[in-house]
Amino acid sequence: MPRFFDPLDADRPLAMRCSCGRHHSQDVHDRDAAIDTLKSRSLEADTQAYIDEFVQATVFKALFPRDDVRRRFIRAVGRSTAFAAVSSVLPIGAIQAMAQEKGGALEKKDLKIGFIPITCATPLIMAHPLGFYGKQGLNVEVVKTAGWALIRDKMLNKEYDATHFLSPMPLAISMGAGSTAVPMNVATIQNTNGQAITLHVRHKDKRDPKQWKGFKFAVPFDYSMHNFLLRYYVAEAGIDPDRDIQIRVVPPPEMVANLRAGNIDGYLGPDPFNQRAVYDEVGFIHLLTKDLWNGHPCCAFGTSEEFIQKNPNTFAALFRAVLTAAAMAREARNRELIAKVISPQAYLNQPETVVAQVLTGKFADGLGNVKNVPDRADFDPVPWQSMAVWILTQMKRWGYVKGDVNYKGIAERVFLLTDAKKHMKSLDQKVPEGAFPKFSIMGREFDPARAEAYAQSFAVKRG
Repeated sequence: MPRFFDPLDADRPLAMRCSCGRHHSQDVHDRDAAIDTLKSRSLEADTQAYIDEFVQATVFKALFPRDDVRRRFIRAVGRSTAFAAVSSVLPIGAIQAMAQEKGGALEKKDLKIGFIPITCATPLIMAHPLGFYGKQGLNVEVVKTAGWALIRDKMLNKEYDATHFLSPMPLAISMGAGSTAVPMNVATIQNTNGQAITLHVRHKDKRDPKQWKGFKFAVPFDYSMHNFLLRYYVAEAGIDPDRDIQIRVVPPPEMVANLRAGNIDGYLGPDPFNQRAVYDEVGFIHLLTKDLWNGHPCCAFGTSEEFIQKNPNTFAALFRAVLTAAAMAREARNRELIAKVISPQAYLNQPETVVAQVLTGKFADGLGNVKNVPDRADFDPVPWQSMAVWILTQMKRWGYVKGDVNYKGIAERVFLLTDAKKHMKSLDQKVPEGAFPKFSIMGREFDPARAEAYAQSFAVKRG
């Protein structure tokens, strides 16, 4: 049986099946081939080699503390001979095996992880068909979910073990903004950039946001980067987002239909629905959100503080699986194959060409142009705590939270940067330095050390 089964293929005659005759259609054949190719590129072998070399180097350094003596010995006899000689008196193989130990027994192996069918969830989704969860000893069911409010509720009710979050959601839930206060954590950022402002085709002559008074816009959730970036953008143009336009919550899969029906004039939404509006010829891409803040976070992967405390080894295994997927997703050479893997009905349920345009950054903008923006979507997993601080300043700015905000303390408690760095290091991934870097949003520097002053500095604000 193929890994993917499309109900529409069930009754197709054999003549309509794939060239090898083992799949129900050529599309399924191509998807399986993409999965096999991506699996062959798995970082696991590279990680194994790194661990082995690291252990060898550590043992040699312990035996020969002086660098010059160690180098002369290795040059004199050769690396392989030196390694064999040391192995004859020290159990380097056993040391390497211990170095590869992934911690204690998993407390829970059968897990449910929620996701919204958008490209922001690419690492979390692709880890399923590519077997990255399984390699960590986990039996994961990834559950397509209708909207963010449902994601929140299922996490609060403990129906999901972990989930695809909008980056602001764990902050809001932890603070009790919009829900009961329950401590949540961000393990990794799922994607950076990857959003756009899409307008109905009838507004091609209204490219200046100052012309948008009276417009109706959609965002996927109140506590979302989409909402905060849209508010920031229009406010910079002198448009009050609460008085001059309407902003309503619409689940991402329903955005294109609402645009087509004329219920909204546009949306700041996740892909692939910006590109899908172009594909369906009902909308055009006004701008990519990377043009507002290049490298901004959007979605995240996380879980509750309680789950981590009760299942530390399981959480670590999840961390490794998602980080491995994120590293693969960052490589441009993998993007077209990943589009094949995540486009099917079980995941995004979108035309492959739409998903490929988003992931590769080679896309039609609906205005007659073909753009090439390789970092239109990226998958940098680092949960910078200054990102959390910026989100908190916008929650304060627009009145989503009241009173004093402990920006640094909340950011450090919710965004698990130290854990991310630890697991990135264990996977031989580049580990960044620092925790609170500055960012530039629409040409203005954001300094997380001056968060409250920043939140109060805007001419248009509620808080």
